Amino acid sequence: VQLQASGGGLVQAGGSLTLSCAISGLTFTNYAAGWFRQAPGKEREFVAAMSWTGSFRSGPTSYADSVKGRFTISRDNTKNTVYLQMTSLSYEDTAVYYCAASRSSWKLDDVDYWGQGTLVTVSS
Repeated sequence: VQLQASGGGLVQAGGSLTLSCAISGLTFTNYAAGWFRQAPGKEREFVAAMSWTGSFRSGPTSYADSVKGRFTISRDNTKNTVYLQMTSLSYEDTAVYYCAASRSSWKLDDVDYWGQGTLVTVSS
């Protein structure tokens, strides 16, 4: 199983960035995909998640309150890739972003697989 996250970088406050997570080795009907982030000195926190149905159609999405209206999670079935489109970025969004796959909940202990993380730095 591999979750390969990419797309992080340095962006100015107010700017946008899109993260990608290429997932392989999973049976997609059994897992939902999501994003977490961990800022320096803070605990890892949930950002967004998307489930999918047995027909590979996008299922329900969920977002942390802090990113609602600014971040959008989506996926491309042809590329087995999940995206996190981030807009109106602020300094508080600076963190290492991790993609994840889970069969149950988005509590940290329930996540089945983690990607390696990609750093997003927002300059003020």
